[in-house]
Amino acid sequence: MPKPALSPSASIYYAFHPSPLGLIGIAGSDQGLTRIVLALPDESHFVDHLKNTFQSECLKKPDFFESVVKQLSLYFSGDLERFDCPLDLSRGTPFQQKVWQELTNIPYGTTISYRTLAEAIGQPKAFRAVGNANGKNPLPLIIPCHRVIQGNGSLGGYTGGLHIKRFLLDHENKQ
Repeated sequence: MPKPALSPSASIYYAFHPSPLGLIGIAGSDQGLTRIVLALPDESHFVDHLKNTFQSECLKKPDFFESVVKQLSLYFSGDLERFDCPLDLSRGTPFQQKVWQELTNIPYGTTISYRTLAEAIGQPKAFRAVGNANGKNPLPLIIPCHRVIQGNGSLGGYTGGLHIKRFLLDHENKQ
């Protein structure tokens, strides 16, 4: 059952983590992670994004994300294949939530097509809608949307940029 959307009075916590991709912004609520943004130009860009998206109080709270930061470090060092942290996907539509949940089932180091993903959620003709849901994934890396490619083997799209998608796929295939 989807969680209710955050109330306007709920606080959003955030932190940053350096990575091979650049600065990563991490945000969450008391219910779980709500947003990951890769390759940030600077911290203020992420804080402005959070304020506009959630219209809630945003508090820098690095200790809140200790486990997530550790897992990110392990992922980039090649020692973690699956993230384990609570997620708050309540801002997505039921369809998006279904797609995002299915993305977590794609094994590390493998790829599937948008059509295969649509079939996996029981809607084989919805591959374009699946692509759109992928593009709105609020938690890249944690929910591995980079593992979905076009049926012909080309990368398709990636909200963070194809260079990031290629980096992540190459990183996972070096193991």
